[in-house]
Amino acid sequence: MTERLLTPHELEAALRAVGAERYHNLHPFHRLLHTGKLNRGQVQAWALNRYYYQAQIPVKDAVIMSRLATPELRRAWRSRIVDHDGDGPKTGGIARWFKLATGVGLDAGYVESLTGILPITRFAVDAYVNFVRDASVLEAVASSLTEMFSPGIIAERMVGMLENYDFISADTLAYFQPRLTQAPKDSEFALAFAKEHAITRVDQEKVINALRFKCDLLWAMLDALYFSYVEPGFVPPGAFKPQAS
Repeated sequence: MTERLLTPHELEAALRAVGAERYHNLHPFHRLLHTGKLNRGQVQAWALNRYYYQAQIPVKDAVIMSRLATPELRRAWRSRIVDHDGDGPKTGGIARWFKLATGVGLDAGYVESLTGILPITRFAVDAYVNFVRDASVLEAVASSLTEMFSPGIIAERMVGMLENYDFISADTLAYFQPRLTQAPKDSEFALAFAKEHAITRVDQEKVINALRFKCDLLWAMLDALYFSYVEPGFVPPGAFKPQAS
């Protein structure tokens, strides 16, 4: 590692290189999902496990918000919680993802119970919440920078899933449309925060490694889905088992 401090432009380039190499749009499971190669049960498994991630996002953001030092920073971060929790019943990202999960045929009570999620899903998501609690504030904020890359995967997912699955409608995928504007806004704030507060090369490496951690976490969740529901198809005890078609 060179000891030279990166310019803000170089730091951003290093972060974008992490996404180009590690973001989970490259995972084989997503390739199958977006090109219509999964069956309904496999899509249900993805929607169910991702629901736990979505449900914990505002918890993660509440932890980060509680650690920010000024009212201005907390106000800026607070919008993320509202985006996911909503400002009333049946609003916000969690409610929209719940609609996706039930829209692909999962029972509402089963989704809410979380009893069918994979062990790796629970471990990975909980590790994310623990990371933003225990790491530095700079690292906690930087871990959210996967949002820099999400508009691309969202656009690909919406087009691919609508074209390839007759049991999915635009209404089912309603979660994604708001994220096309929310994610860029959020990532712009987090990137500016990282550039401003990473004032040493050590800080800059922590920022880059925090993004690597988050990318690896998302990748591991898809590894577990692929292993359990695609190949070799070993579903852990207690986890969701698709009905035979």
